[in-house]
Amino acid sequence: MDEKFDNDEIFNRQIGKYSHEAELLLQNEDKVERFLERLERKLSKIPVLGEKLVNVPILISLVRSYVRKEYQDIPLGSVIAIVAALLYFLAPVDLIPDSIPIIGYLDDVAMVAFMWRMVADDVEEYKKWQRDNGRRFFNE
Repeated sequence: MDEKFDNDEIFNRQIGKYSHEAELLLQNEDKVERFLERLERKLSKIPVLGEKLVNVPILISLVRSYVRKEYQDIPLGSVIAIVAALLYFLAPVDLIPDSIPIIGYLDDVAMVAFMWRMVADDVEEYKKWQRDNGRRFFNE
């Protein structure tokens, strides 16, 4: 039997692959912070596709706020999906290895876009909470 997969199914499987690792990571605030710092460093080194990843900093902020227990009004499943997608983004070996210039990041961009569609409403609520509490993002 020949199975045909669409892009959403492929990315959903990838998020599922990283979900357990995301759950474990969320249990240790220090490890989450080191992970987020590595993610920020990687993001700063992607000049061409950086504008496609403009939403990653808000995701980093959301995860930080969640782990620090500053913001908890988000389903755990959404946080796990975000962290799983960010783990995928940080992984050097994924569907397209990051060592391939520019092209290596296309699957990372697609993964972030896929996950964003899953959690967009939750992220908008977080952004509203940030604004209501006098916080501002550098990409707004």
